[in-house]
Amino acid sequence: MQSSVGEVYLVGAGPGDPELLTLKALRLMKQADVAVYDRLVGSEILELLEPCIERIFVGKEPDRHTLPQNDINRLLVDLALQGKKVLRLKGGDPFIFGRGGEEIETLMAAGVRFQVVPGVTAAAGCAAYAGIPLTHRDYAQACVFVTGHLKDGALDLNWPMLAQPRQTVVFYMGLKTVSQICQKLREHGVMDTMPAALVVQGTTRQQQVHAGTVADLPEKLQSAGVRSPALLIVGEVVKLRPQLEWFQSNAESDQPGDGAIRRLSS
Repeated sequence: MQSSVGEVYLVGAGPGDPELLTLKALRLMKQADVAVYDRLVGSEILELLEPCIERIFVGKEPDRHTLPQNDINRLLVDLALQGKKVLRLKGGDPFIFGRGGEEIETLMAAGVRFQVVPGVTAAAGCAAYAGIPLTHRDYAQACVFVTGHLKDGALDLNWPMLAQPRQTVVFYMGLKTVSQICQKLREHGVMDTMPAALVVQGTTRQQQVHAGTVADLPEKLQSAGVRSPALLIVGEVVKLRPQLEWFQSNAESDQPGDGAIRRLSS
């Protein structure tokens, strides 16, 4: 029998590899009554849900939202007020370009209990699986996460700050604006030879890494047929990839991830 007021679990599902889920995430996934999940939550992760759990897709793509964010916020409240344990499953980390803060503001205003479970954010996961250390004492002492998503048709970013030396800049949601990003960085002093890489479907078996410089990467991508999710990394650390790349060479080998996770979560 459902309690009078339920609870919402705001869970980060990580960038794709199901083995990057936390133990707490797995536990809450198993005890939820309903899952409200995003577009970037992969099928391998959804397969870990109990077969009986109700599933509600609320994924967003540029210019095409299944539900507006305010409606998602309200949905979480409504489900919890029905006495349900609600799994709000989000790709990456809920608080890093995941709009998790907006969702729990609504939950708090409605008096709904909730928990937040951090996830491996795309920058950390995709960079690691691409063999690109986000920081390295010889090349970068800072790392900046920034959205590459257009706002009112423009990239309104602090370009002088992003063009500073000895740092790594990671652009989320920037696939459609790679050319603009690279051009703006060059206009604000970044050398044409600055390494850059686009990591596509990072941490999954379908991972691709397109590497180049801020001067030539956009042209290389034109014929590559790249589709989201993709993450752009700009910085000297990218040039370490040829010697540190490890995941692609292991991608065809036996990966026990599904079985290992199922044993942990059973």
